[in-house]
Amino acid sequence: MDWNRARAFLAIAEAGSLTAAARVLGLTQPTLSRQIAALETELGVALFERVGKRLVLTETGAALVEHGRAMGEAAAAMAVAASGRSLAIAGRVSISAADTYAAHVLPGVIARIREAAPQIKIVVISSNTLSDLRRREADIAIRHVRPSEDGLIGRLIGESAAHLYASRGWIARKGWPACVQDIAAEDLIAYEDTDHFAGLMGGMGLQVSPDDFRLVSENSVVVWEMVKQGLGVCVMSREIAAGTPDIVDLFPEAPPVRFPVWLVTHRELRTSRRIRLVYDILAEALTDLIGEGEAPRSEA
Repeated sequence: MDWNRARAFLAIAEAGSLTAAARVLGLTQPTLSRQIAALETELGVALFERVGKRLVLTETGAALVEHGRAMGEAAAAMAVAASGRSLAIAGRVSISAADTYAAHVLPGVIARIREAAPQIKIVVISSNTLSDLRRREADIAIRHVRPSEDGLIGRLIGESAAHLYASRGWIARKGWPACVQDIAAEDLIAYEDTDHFAGLMGGMGLQVSPDDFRLVSENSVVVWEMVKQGLGVCVMSREIAAGTPDIVDLFPEAPPVRFPVWLVTHRELRTSRRIRLVYDILAEALTDLIGEGEAPRSEA
């Protein structure tokens, strides 16, 4: 079977339209249409039917999706193996991280990488979702959860801590709160999952409901910018806050919110010199930021 045709089938099945699939694959819609028509002719079955502007899988097409995904996994594994055998110190290395880490932590680390190996091309993927390393969405990922996927190796860098922060401008207007309960709900800047954020606040001693928040964003860089501009108070990791001028920890003696920091890559990718170099520099830099010795390192 022609892999290009199978890949086109899988992309349309997952994206739901020719337009979206063409954007994912970097192809034109007519090219995708020809590939699907050729695949249907080759297999002797109809894979899609058109419903309005959408392409909907037929019963047969739906039954073949998992086989297409298996082919995609095999193709990705082949690319990973080939990349892993590469001994070149030059080339591309992609790093996935949550948006605040990508904006506030990685630039300083990248400066170290550029000094050690200026010929390496660094691609930063800013995403609050977990990149699929097995499909090469990223070579290395900074995560706050232990990797559970087969074929991935993770290094526990340490345990970070988050506190409630505000700008000096906000304190000048509102006054320094004596305790967490003194912070009004409307002064809290929440992340998009307001149910989770309300639970987080409850754990810190402030009982609020998801409907109480007046400023919300799914992007933590936006949240932090609003804090910097004095619009309210929010929870942020101390390594981000430490590098931000005119930001104050409102309750430095209060127990912080703790979360792990994992550095994750594919087992075979670690045999690549360029990826291993970037991985090691990331590990050293993150350890410096989080605090060496706060948590043991382990492999998973």
